[in-house]
Amino acid sequence: MTTRVALIGAGGHGLWHRRVLARLAAAGEVEVAGLCDRQPVEPHPDAPLPGAPFFTDYTELLAVARPDVVVVCTPPHAHLPIALDVFAAGADLLLEKPPVMSMAEHERLAAAIAESGRLCQIGFQALGSAALAELCVAAPAGDIGVSGAWWRPDSYYRRTPWAGRREIDGRPVFDGALVNPFAHALMQALVVADSTAAGFRPVSMELERHRSREIETDDTTFLRLTGDDGRRITVAVTLASAVFIAGEIAVGGAVLEYPTDRLRLPGEAAFQQVPGRAGLLENLLEHRRDRTVPLLAPLARTAGFTAVAEAIVSAPAPREIGPRYLEPHPDGGGSVVAGIEELVREVADTGRLPSEIGVPWARPGHRVLIDGVPAHRATR
Repeated sequence: MTTRVALIGAGGHGLWHRRVLARLAAAGEVEVAGLCDRQPVEPHPDAPLPGAPFFTDYTELLAVARPDVVVVCTPPHAHLPIALDVFAAGADLLLEKPPVMSMAEHERLAAAIAESGRLCQIGFQALGSAALAELCVAAPAGDIGVSGAWWRPDSYYRRTPWAGRREIDGRPVFDGALVNPFAHALMQALVVADSTAAGFRPVSMELERHRSREIETDDTTFLRLTGDDGRRITVAVTLASAVFIAGEIAVGGAVLEYPTDRLRLPGEAAFQQVPGRAGLLENLLEHRRDRTVPLLAPLARTAGFTAVAEAIVSAPAPREIGPRYLEPHPDGGGSVVAGIEELVREVADTGRLPSEIGVPWARPGHRVLIDGVPAHRATR
């Protein structure tokens, strides 16, 4: 019997999931039980789903369409109540990243999974990377540096009512360079750290978050995590760069590049393309058929990410990078931080934060202890 799959949140990033559903439906692997969004969704030539019922109320979709599996691609602050309703309707779940807003919500969702007996996969697509798996098998030791420099024009922060916000309707919003666009790189770094025999449990965080434009959240973020074994993960990312640097996770002479899945292992002179990235919906469907096939991104594997993300969004507001340190982007659309591409590499390479290097617009950041992550195998 063909698995009936529904999508809640079919607009915006939901188009990505519609493409997956269209491909799987064309192959006869799924039947699209329904699509849901608060606003009408225009058909797209890359995601033909003729005849798929459309709903504006997800509770009606669950009651009428009776799906076996539901993909949820809504703003993160709406995830938990929808997930609980999906389980109550008797369906399994693919929940977009970040899964929940806090460790308290993480624990509540974990309890609901256990009580309902349903399956839950989290939409960290990068965890399906064969390159990540190969790096984890190699298990290079030592501190980890993460760098990335991308560009998002000012219009990016007008795409949704919650974009660039720290709070909406009295609830925290998971937006910002590291908890949204670079979330996969942070998640991959935690998985790599956790691939050693001892695992990795983050116990403290030092954070320097900045904004280069009129937004509430950060577009340029520097973070240093310390584990209970003393190892460190230092992250330096920005969305205000005229020069593109892919997300790079460097450890022990190895470098993994996100999202290209290129890998350079210790002793190798050049990057190698590692083919094969497993789709998370496909993996969930396979796990439903054969429980010996493990889920790639179960909720438990994301606990470390949620703890760190909660600490980031609850930290003090980001500091502004003054106009004298900015210059127009060559293509227009806003400003970039002068020299930011060299800075993110230096921070990731040295493990020193901008305030420790003497960057003129940087100030000593926010330090906080991280609680609530399981003591062993924190992100698995």
